[in-house]
Amino acid sequence: MAAAVLRSCRAGVLQKAVRGKVAVFSSTCLGGVMQKSTVQYLTRPDLPKLAYQKVKGKSPGVVFLPGFASNMSGQKAEALEEFCKSLGHSYLRFDYTGCGLSEGVFADCTVGSWKRDVLCVLDELAEGPQILVGSSMGGWLMLLAAIARPEKIAALVGISTAADHFVTAFKSLPIEVRKEVEEKGQWLLPSKHSEEGGYTLSMDFLREAESHCVLHSPVPLTCPVRLIHGLQDEDVPWHVSLQVAERVLSTDVDVILRKHGQHRLSQKDDIKLMVYTIDDLIDKLTTMV
Repeated sequence: MAAAVLRSCRAGVLQKAVRGKVAVFSSTCLGGVMQKSTVQYLTRPDLPKLAYQKVKGKSPGVVFLPGFASNMSGQKAEALEEFCKSLGHSYLRFDYTGCGLSEGVFADCTVGSWKRDVLCVLDELAEGPQILVGSSMGGWLMLLAAIARPEKIAALVGISTAADHFVTAFKSLPIEVRKEVEEKGQWLLPSKHSEEGGYTLSMDFLREAESHCVLHSPVPLTCPVRLIHGLQDEDVPWHVSLQVAERVLSTDVDVILRKHGQHRLSQKDDIKLMVYTIDDLIDKLTTMV
């Protein structure tokens, strides 16, 4: 039976009684405004260096995968670091090639090259079983990495999981629009998170992305899976998380829908839910051993 967990939020401090010990972390963990770990670089032969920040600790560790055109310095990534430190579990966050502090040219990247980044991080930096936490496109990469490295994965937590999103969004366009895009060779994917009103994707990018789609057949994963999505998500429809839940072979799958949640799920209560979800998984995984 999982150990009882008592949580209370008082004066901006979250107290947590876990396995007979009390961990305390401030409200900065819930707001994601603190950054303490040092930036390091993973050197790879003939490939761009990847910037990462790592906290050593117990297993299972937690690895955060950012979204498209995002980086490891967001609120969720920083909140998770302080949470993992409070419990003494290892934590790893990093920037994909062409993003944040990592080397490389963003325009030259593909879903496949970012998948390779995740696998490099798991192979070279992660020790023992890991809980992958994927935000948006990071949720897609989370699934791809888990399929490729099942022995490395303890559990998955998807935040607004954008599995197959670029491809399905493009294919949902009217055929006339798709033909026009194919003639131009590029498409502006609408997004209110971009100053330009969207992200320009080449047809080559879309074709390559299609080779990594996962929702067209059963997803061979048997680990615990938790999927959190906002009903007000205007970027990635919440039913994508339901599709993921239906496709994965695992019988331990929960989908949590936030009635007022938007795509980034970065409000204080959203981050609390993410932290609590991961905490419950850690309890489950450690009591199963």
